[in-house]
Amino acid sequence: MPNNIGYGIPVEFDYINAYNSSFSPSTVHVRDTQLQRFFRRYLFEKLIGVFKFTLPETWNSNYFKYVLYAWGFIGVVETDKFGVICQAAAPYGYDIYYQPTNLIITNPLLKRSINPRIGDTCTVIKLQPDWGGCSDLVNYYADQMALTAEAFGVNTINSHFAFIFPAEKDATSQSFKKMYDKVAGGDPAVVVDKTLFKEDGSPSWEPFVQNIGQNFIGGQLLDALRTIENRFCTVIGIPTANTTKRERLITDEVNANNVETAILADLWLENLQEGITATNKMFGTSIAVEYRHNPDPADSSGGDEE
Repeated sequence: MPNNIGYGIPVEFDYINAYNSSFSPSTVHVRDTQLQRFFRRYLFEKLIGVFKFTLPETWNSNYFKYVLYAWGFIGVVETDKFGVICQAAAPYGYDIYYQPTNLIITNPLLKRSINPRIGDTCTVIKLQPDWGGCSDLVNYYADQMALTAEAFGVNTINSHFAFIFPAEKDATSQSFKKMYDKVAGGDPAVVVDKTLFKEDGSPSWEPFVQNIGQNFIGGQLLDALRTIENRFCTVIGIPTANTTKRERLITDEVNANNVETAILADLWLENLQEGITATNKMFGTSIAVEYRHNPDPADSSGGDEE
């Protein structure tokens, strides 16, 4: 790959390609944590579910989709041993429009690296015009959801109703613990020694937190978590009701949300169809792509278009 990633003009295919779109643009990172990985996996599966592909029986659909969405593109070439296959590849070279001219395809099961020319002996099916993948998009929202979920867990723990039990002896301390365990366990009748009470008969324990409701914001955090997920869905083309804003939405607001939902997904679909059409024409395949659940009432499906 060229070494001018991030410094070239925006029309160059490596301006924001697979190597440059795998970062996380979040300002606060929780990368490489199990919680972030959980949300990253969850969101990525939502992402690859937007479109439904019809692929050759000999192709592995999981391999095809994960390479396509993570790298942003996948090459298609014909081999002597395996026939027409899809493969992860590295583009190189420039034509007059700064688009790559060739692919480098390597695989342990291939005798040697393949360097086919795009449009001549191979085709490329890409997701975005800049050849970029969606890892940065997924990482950003996974970061935000992980931070919010973490805040919810911490807030829930901090909002537990706690008590303070003053005890002069270890025996008294153990008695308090047994009493609390029985009460917390739902025992309807708990018998304790009267020495656990004050001389006037009042309880000798006091609550540590006086106002739980003031400190618990779990409901707001769960709403925020849902809002972040809704925003991600809107970006990738999954319709959302946007009901978190308020209970009732006017028709114009719903229509505006439909347009926002479809605009990027339609662009992705156009790019996919372009590569699929070229592939079907070169190799005689019957690949197709369509929305799994169309975000727009108008028909936006297909694969092999004239």
